[in-house]
Amino acid sequence: MQRKWFMRQYWRLQQSQTLISMVFWCTTLTLLIWPYVSWRFDSNSTMIGIPMTYFGLGLIAFGVLFTVLSIGYIYDQFLALWKEQRTVDTERNPFGTYAMIPVNTVIVGMLNKVLREQSKDDNEIQKTCAWVDQWLAWSAKQEIWARSQRFWDETFPEPVPDLFFMPEGSIEAARDIGKKLDD
Repeated sequence: MQRKWFMRQYWRLQQSQTLISMVFWCTTLTLLIWPYVSWRFDSNSTMIGIPMTYFGLGLIAFGVLFTVLSIGYIYDQFLALWKEQRTVDTERNPFGTYAMIPVNTVIVGMLNKVLREQSKDDNEIQKTCAWVDQWLAWSAKQEIWARSQRFWDETFPEPVPDLFFMPEGSIEAARDIGKKLDD
């Protein structure tokens, strides 16, 4: 309970960090630049009742804010090297390309069964469902499925049943593989 509370506070700090850092950028750079341009703003003259000094400070702060946001926009739109890195990460992640995590395997299996039952007369859908069945069968042979199934067998009062969308015997085969796996 305390850990969750501390994590929430840490998250709140991170969320406010962007705004606070922008305020610090603006105030720090404005006050560093002010001595070099203060001679242009006569402190004795006013505009709409506000001393020109405040207009000068505001103009510098706006310029700093605009510059920082412009640099961020340009970097994000044209120089964003991280986009390619995310693409590489996704391509190298089997669960982002061809493999399914066990939870998705269960969801896809159930949806595939419903789709098959709802469209018995459509040959294209039946072909697609047959292909998805092959993918599910392949997924059931993977180590991650065996590890997940072992966890489910050990955690829940009832072991994983023979799932109606999995090939016959795949649950028992995964159970045998799971017994041989070391954590």
